[in-house]
Amino acid sequence: MGDPLSVDGGAYLGAMAMLPTGVTVVTIADGRDDIGATVSALVSVSVDPPVVMLSVDSEGYVAEVVAEVGAFAVSVLSADQRALAGRFSAEGRPSARLLVSGQPHHRGEHTRAIVLDEALSALECSVRQKVEVGDHTVFFADVVGLPKVGADRPGPAMVRWGGRYHSVEP
Repeated sequence: MGDPLSVDGGAYLGAMAMLPTGVTVVTIADGRDDIGATVSALVSVSVDPPVVMLSVDSEGYVAEVVAEVGAFAVSVLSADQRALAGRFSAEGRPSARLLVSGQPHHRGEHTRAIVLDEALSALECSVRQKVEVGDHTVFFADVVGLPKVGADRPGPAMVRWGGRYHSVEP
């Protein structure tokens, strides 16, 4: 078997950029402020019970706050929400409340985190397990709610592929 330490990091990132992934905004209400970030490392792990896996940079504030609060909301972005994806991925971004100013949104019933009304779908999640893996923290979380969003606009989804955002038709 090969040694994982011998794999070039840049080549690895290039190879993984060829794997299309959905684009989401993950939000957390921590009692003081609202935190949010664009995340493409979210996958379904189990249907019964419904569990997702969220992977975020261990050095980032999102990992710290999710670990502290133990809950988060996910809004799955449509292709026409590219500007929101950019806002939530910018360095030094302000409070999530400011980032959604002028965007229809509400608070999740279970997490009190911001949910984008025009998202393709949304989840509310409660962390069941946290695992440190390399430079990331992986959270396994039970899906505790499915907020109603986007009912009148089932449009194309946004994916990240080749380091850029793209539209995928249903």
